[in-house]
Parts: sequence; C-alpha cells; structure tokens
Amino acid sequence: MAHTHDAEDPACAVAHSEAPAEPAGRTLVAVFASPVADCLLRFGAELGFRPILLEPDPGRRLAGFTAVTELGGYLDATADVVLTDHHREEIGPVLRDVLKFPVRWVGIMGSARHTAPHVRALADLGVPPDEIARVHRPIGLNIGSRTPPEIAVATLAGLIADRNARPGGFAF
Repeated sequence: MAHTHDAEDPACAVAHSEAPAEPAGRTLVAVFASPVADCLLRFGAELGFRPILLEPDPGRRLAGFTAVTELGGYLDATADVVLTDHHREEIGPVLRDVLKFPVRWVGIMGSARHTAPHVRALADLGVPPDEIARVHRPIGLNIGSRTPPEIAVATLAGLIADRNARPGGFAF
C-alpha cells in the first residue's frame, strides 16, 4: 500500500526529504578535543546546532573544526555545553567559568557508577552548591552507549528531547 502525503504535516515532508529540517537555533559547545567531541560536533551540525569546539590547550585540535581557546559570547541562552573528557585537570576552572554565563544546559561525561570529579573541583573553587547542581552527569539518554558515536547520539537525543519539551530518558 502506498503512503499518501498529508499536506498539512510538515514532519512528513521532512521525513521524505522534501523539506529541510528547521534549524535548532541552538549552539552546541563541545569542551575538550576528544573522539566524543568530534562525533558530537559532526552529528550536531547535521541536526541544526551551531557547533563550537572549546579547547583551552592550543596543542589539541580536531580535524575539520576550528577551536576557540577562550570563553565568549557564544555562551548564551542558546548554548548547550558538553565537557567530553572527565580526566582533564582544567575541568574545575572551565566549568566554574562556563557557569558564569547564561548557558541553557551544561553536562559532563561520566558514569553514574563513579564519583563525579567535577563536584569536588567546583566546591574547592568556591562554586555554590546550587551552581554545581546545574551540571548534568551522566549525560545522554540511558541506552547503554559505550563508543564515542553512541555517546554522541545519546547526548544529542537527550538535548533534542529537552528542546522539544519531551521527557527523553535521562534516568539511570
């Protein structure tokens, strides 16, 4: 049986590649050059996010992306910020400084089974508990993701669900 197009449903046209997806109007900031950041930024661009790589270390880069080394005006109310490495020494200072901006969402990779290193780092820097609580961890939908592409897909799916006011599945 052939599918009939519903002229009133723009989602149908998008699904059949007859209309472009609407831009998200959001900025995706991947912090730290990593395999997960590479996937997040590539997939995020396809999903309408404005991709930005924030990498404080000028010696670390990702092919295909120009890295910014300083915090700036791109950290506005449209920005979703994802720290893609929970082992970097700069986690505390970077998060502290990001939290000073009106970013929409901020998260850091990490397993729910392990102590979050950012909590102590931020507390040691004098960041108040209500600001520390703004940092989401773990990130992404609970789909059992393990590889960089899977983590990126899970994270972006959660951000899309949030953008569309849907519950998603962040519970672990």
